[in-house]
Amino acid sequence: MKRPSLTAWIFIGMAAGVAIGALAPAFAVKLSPLSNVFLRLIRSIIAPLIFATLVAGIAGAGDLKRMGRVGVKAIVYFEIVTTLALLLGLAAVNLARPGDGVPMGAGAEQAPEHALPQPPPTVGGILEHTFPASIIDAMARNDVLQVVVFAFLFGAACAAIGARAKPVADFCGSLSEVMFRYTRYVMYLAPMGVGAAIAVTVGSKGAAVLLGLGKLIGTMYATSAVFVLLVLVPVMVLFGIPPGRFYRAVRQPFLIAFSTASSEAALPLALENMEEFGVPKHIVGFVLPTGYSFNLDGSTLYLSMAAIFVAQGAGVRLSFFQQLVILLTLMLTSKGVAGVPRAALVILAGTLATFHLPLEGVAVLLGVDAVLDMARTSINVLGNCLASAVVARWEGCVLQAR
Repeated sequence: MKRPSLTAWIFIGMAAGVAIGALAPAFAVKLSPLSNVFLRLIRSIIAPLIFATLVAGIAGAGDLKRMGRVGVKAIVYFEIVTTLALLLGLAAVNLARPGDGVPMGAGAEQAPEHALPQPPPTVGGILEHTFPASIIDAMARNDVLQVVVFAFLFGAACAAIGARAKPVADFCGSLSEVMFRYTRYVMYLAPMGVGAAIAVTVGSKGAAVLLGLGKLIGTMYATSAVFVLLVLVPVMVLFGIPPGRFYRAVRQPFLIAFSTASSEAALPLALENMEEFGVPKHIVGFVLPTGYSFNLDGSTLYLSMAAIFVAQGAGVRLSFFQQLVILLTLMLTSKGVAGVPRAALVILAGTLATFHLPLEGVAVLLGVDAVLDMARTSINVLGNCLASAVVARWEGCVLQAR
């Protein structure tokens, strides 16, 4: 008999986690160390892998104009797709109206203070935060965007001085290969880690977390499926990306993101799988990590739904123009969302405060945010994997498996 694949074991782990969380919640909560160990090992991979992959890719490409072209194409693609995600979320929440019948107060004072995240930073603050004062500090905090910026400039410097940087480029190439093998070892723990994560969520929140505010959850999951079918699949057809091979490349990172609700947890495997899919190292090393700050399709889709959901629950009627202004605000502020669990609530809290909508909505959403976060995080990872393939095809690359 054929041995079960890692994907099959992850599914088994998820099912076991749900069962343990529902049947033995007290025991399930005690499994959090297993989940935390898995996530800590994953996070230990991120900074050295991004740095090594991006520097080796840029130094190997040796063409700074080419990398600048890749960056521009990536940003253009990010803006188009995230705008479509926002519009789709807005259409879905107005059509389904999941907020009707969910009573909310008129102000933030009704929400527990400890449950409310702080408002997001300003655009200027986000821009300033993009550039690292210390690469060691950025790596220690796993600040993906700062590591990408430093690695991009470092790789550009290597490419500019040519042969004299060859030892550095060779070292980074070897380091990336070592980190990919390290990732493979850590992935052996994935079924246990994701099972524990699911068990802790269900055990601590109760089985009702899978059913509470069911209309909103159903709308979010249905809209995510529609986004994949109406946006991502046509993009694959337009750029000639083979759907079958792409599915096989992204299914494991997708499942890890879904079960852990952490984009970070899926990043190392996504980098490795997309490179094996045929995306050149310098493209996947730049586009995937950068997308974690600028191309969060699932988070932006959720944010437009969540903001209007709160308005519906509070009985606040928003005109089409007001909804577009909210959309524009989310389009700008969502660029500061990091690829970590619950970060979208920070943006949502700031948006609600800006438009004088009840911050109690954040507390209401927190009750089911674990389930919502699984959907938006997995779509984030899926969208970023596709973005790297799109930019590669846009650059004229042939996506041949390696």
